[in-house]
Amino acid sequence: MKSLLDNNIRNIISSMKTIAVVGLSPKESRPSNMVARYLLEAGYTIIPVNPGQDEILGMTCYPDLNAVPVPVDIVTIFRRSDAVPAVIEQAIQIGAKAVWMQVGVINEKAADLARKAGLAVVMDRCLKMDHQSM
Repeated sequence: MKSLLDNNIRNIISSMKTIAVVGLSPKESRPSNMVARYLLEAGYTIIPVNPGQDEILGMTCYPDLNAVPVPVDIVTIFRRSDAVPAVIEQAIQIGAKAVWMQVGVINEKAADLARKAGLAVVMDRCLKMDHQSM
């Protein structure tokens, strides 16, 4: 696994600093919230995306990626695998540089769509754990 971190993943983690967290939960015990808090503490800019919330972690929460008013480097996805294609389509529309599907989130068809649009793709991995292993 270390060789994976040496190239694509290492580059994403070290060069991209603005992360939209799709499916960010306001509940502190949820993995999305724990990962977002860790990334904030690590110096990343976090943008909460959850249509059911107005604010998470003291920041404005957006209903979808198209509503985010600033450029996004990484779209990290904490949604069911069947919800991924719509998120990827929006990531392409907003000009994101990478999509990161968290552990257990796998959608090969959507990943291929993202790659064809020029986005870096990481699937079924935890951004927090990979950051910690650098």
